[in-house]
Amino acid sequence: MKDKKIQLILKRVLDIVVSLIVLIPFFPLWLLIAFLIKVTSQGPTMFLQERPGLNKKIFQVYKFRTMKPGSENMVKGQEVMKDDDRITAIGKFLRRSKLDEIPQVLNVLKGEMSLVGPRPERVSSLADYTKEISKRLNMKPGLTGLAQVSGNIYLSLQERYRFDVYYVENYSILLDLKIILRTVGVVLFGEDRYVDKRLVDLKKGVNEAAVTKEETISK
Repeated sequence: MKDKKIQLILKRVLDIVVSLIVLIPFFPLWLLIAFLIKVTSQGPTMFLQERPGLNKKIFQVYKFRTMKPGSENMVKGQEVMKDDDRITAIGKFLRRSKLDEIPQVLNVLKGEMSLVGPRPERVSSLADYTKEISKRLNMKPGLTGLAQVSGNIYLSLQERYRFDVYYVENYSILLDLKIILRTVGVVLFGEDRYVDKRLVDLKKGVNEAAVTKEETISK
């Protein structure tokens, strides 16, 4: 228990240091991205939405807008793939490079998110959570996570949940570092490159039957 507390303290220190590195020196890039979004499509520069965080605490997540105005009303229950026509021209680049997620370092600095953790879902998703799936809320949501470096959009919802629960139950600073390094690879080579190159064996530490129960509940 003491070792885990120390690792969580180190995790928070890493969150702050890396977020400041991303925020301060690269702020001119933020301004350029905001300008390009504004001149290439109608609508706001930023996309803000309420998401459940640690222990279901609701917070507002920040992202650069990558979709056409009104698209959010059509997103629920539909995965946003690379060729989705709701995505703007600059949005395709931002999503591919993960730069649309960069404003979330502000969420990290505020303590609402971490660099690594389960990705924050919509508040409406909580209604379908089983006891097992709810474990993903026992840690702060992250800019990147185990599911995001193991196939992400190519995984089913249940598979992503299994990765999230595994991460929470087997957390370590070493695992965080592995995920961060793999995230660099995802940005450079794409998510499809890692569909069959998972970092962990999901058979360890996950109550798969309980997670799969989500399929029954959602029907």
